[in-house]
Amino acid sequence: MIHPKTYIRWLERRLAGVTKNYHEFRTDRKYWWKKTTKRLRFIGVPLIVCILLFWFFILRDLPAPSKLGRYDIPLSTKIYDRNGELLYEVFSDENRTLITLDQIPENLKNATVAIEDKEFYRHGGVNPIGGMLRAVKSSIEKQRLEGGSTITQQLIKSALLTPERTIQRKVKEIILATWAELIYSKDEILEMYLNQVPYGGTAWGIHSAANKYFDKEPKDLTLAESALLAGLPQSPTSYSPFGAYPELAIARQHAVLRRMAEDGYITNEEAEAAKLEDLKYASPSATLKAPHFVLYVKDLLVKKYGEKEVEQGGFKVTTTLDYGIQEQAEKAVYDEITKLSKLRVGNGAAVVTRPPTGEILAMVGSYDYFKEGWGNVNVTLAHRQPGSSIKPINYAIAIDNRKITPASVFWDTPICFKVAGQAPYCPKNYDNSFHGPVQTRFALGNSYNIPAVKTLAINTLPTMVASASAFGLDTIKDPDQYGLSLTLGGGEVTMLDMAEAFSTFANAGKRRDLTAILRIEDKNGKVLEEFTDSNLTKNVTENLEQASNLLIDGPEVISAETAFLISHMLLDNNARSAAFGASSQLNIPGRQAVSVKTGTTNDLRDNWTIGYTPNFLVATWVGNNDNSPMSAVASGVSGASPIWNKIMREVLKNQKDLWPRQPDGVVGRTICMPSGFIPSSEGACPNTRFEYFIRGTEPTIENLAKQAIFIDKATGAQAREGQIENVEAQEKTILRDVYGTTYCIDCAVATSSGEAE
Repeated sequence: MIHPKTYIRWLERRLAGVTKNYHEFRTDRKYWWKKTTKRLRFIGVPLIVCILLFWFFILRDLPAPSKLGRYDIPLSTKIYDRNGELLYEVFSDENRTLITLDQIPENLKNATVAIEDKEFYRHGGVNPIGGMLRAVKSSIEKQRLEGGSTITQQLIKSALLTPERTIQRKVKEIILATWAELIYSKDEILEMYLNQVPYGGTAWGIHSAANKYFDKEPKDLTLAESALLAGLPQSPTSYSPFGAYPELAIARQHAVLRRMAEDGYITNEEAEAAKLEDLKYASPSATLKAPHFVLYVKDLLVKKYGEKEVEQGGFKVTTTLDYGIQEQAEKAVYDEITKLSKLRVGNGAAVVTRPPTGEILAMVGSYDYFKEGWGNVNVTLAHRQPGSSIKPINYAIAIDNRKITPASVFWDTPICFKVAGQAPYCPKNYDNSFHGPVQTRFALGNSYNIPAVKTLAINTLPTMVASASAFGLDTIKDPDQYGLSLTLGGGEVTMLDMAEAFSTFANAGKRRDLTAILRIEDKNGKVLEEFTDSNLTKNVTENLEQASNLLIDGPEVISAETAFLISHMLLDNNARSAAFGASSQLNIPGRQAVSVKTGTTNDLRDNWTIGYTPNFLVATWVGNNDNSPMSAVASGVSGASPIWNKIMREVLKNQKDLWPRQPDGVVGRTICMPSGFIPSSEGACPNTRFEYFIRGTEPTIENLAKQAIFIDKATGAQAREGQIENVEAQEKTILRDVYGTTYCIDCAVATSSGEAE
């Protein structure tokens, strides 16, 4: 039996232990709850915020994939000229015909899968690895940048989402693509894709595309036709055979055929045979006005707003084009080209701009847009050689850098330029003659080649290339790709870039980037963008005042003084009469202040005329789209110059004869011919003329000096370098040209004292 006191002590210990444990339990529980609450606050609150944000930005307005296949009625985009003339209506086909997959040829289905989504039948709507690798491969092959989206993703983007490139839209696209794959079969998705995606212009869906481009039902398409259509959805405007770059349509078709062969859908032999097939396109609609310009504008819109918005968004686009000037330009090009067909001149183009604002007033990309095969090619965007029309830029660089003046002397005599590792370059003049001592004004006016090449040698190629870019000639980039023939047109340019470059002279040294759009409104009348400029005027056919140089918005490429000198030399009819005659097509009746330059490549593949006043610029071109040579074109008589003359007459008929403004930094002096020196007080120089100079570069030397040189006694000419036999020293008049070689003025025959290095 336990003693009561012992039991009491045991009970007290137990109670003390329970109490201690209870207190420890309460303490631990408080600690655990406090710690758990802290963890929940640290992890749970951000998680809840993330869920709410995901719902708000992604799930809240997420459309259901069940809406696929429902087609809303689109609103057309209307393109107008500056005066409200409707040029073109861009719209989607409201009478779209839906077809089933069994009505679509296997080649077209296979071509679509091959070029758009190789793994289509194996992924679940999203293919991150395959798509990414495909995009990287495409970039390496220097094809068009691709985002790696699957056909399902593209269907979702086209039918349910906007084309904006944002992370938010991409996440929605991935969710909906995965969801759609759970609802629809692969064949159903492919069928909806082929009925939904845009193929360009009014063609939405493959049935409309087959009719638009080939006037066929889809089931009747050939392999070659199917491959071309399958390549369009990636960028319908760029790849359309009716667009501004039809050559890209063929390149894209070849890429599709190559992919089909790689994936085993066709053999290599079938692919090569399809590439050689002569595609017979349906005739494009003749209802559009200024077609090359309209497609150029549409391409600009698509690049900024996306294909779907332009095709369906109901934009109202007011452009810079003046349709009255456009019609006159189209007629001038057409009339001249039809006259020159016997001279193997197959095409012509023209651009009219306003230099102070950069507005494109007219664009004629070919003499007949509807000419089968190549009429829709826009030559104003094509890379062509400019011939001598690029020379003013070369001379402007030298004048601006104070290396020459309008009175500088060039000896236009035979010369060869040595380049390490290459054959000597020995330029010749267009007329196969040499003209002795020639001052810059006459060298430029008559477009003599040898003075221009010497000027480029003085400037150096790197300087010329860098300055060409500043003028807006973006295609001339790497000096290692060119030689001294660059000043004779050895590099390729576009007509739009040349118009931009020449605007620098018209704008007192400031380059004005070209623009084609004045205003864009959405379907609700909201202004999306609007072009503003201090020199902007709606009616360009009224009598315009000369724009203030201070109000011209653009980078200063050359000084106002240099721009004035170039413009003055190019308007001087006397300075060009030796080559073109006094009454050439470069003269506008009743006008004396029109600056103009021609250009013809040595192989007669390109013939240009570019001329301007302070308010208007006209650039024209003739040649052949296949780059074959013309048989005969005479600058100033036939080819581009008569087109230029007709258009410029029309543009200037209500305008004043505006001379370029003479800057304060330009001074005039009477100079001697041919030396360019100033007359002495004794009047030793009988032939003089007036010339302009940038202040500080005017000549200070009087007359020419005589010095003793060796003369060949047999010929009376200056002795050859190193000649020691049959020579004697005589006092002769000597002139050193800007290139640095010394010549005898009054010898029997003037020859070079040595080859140029």
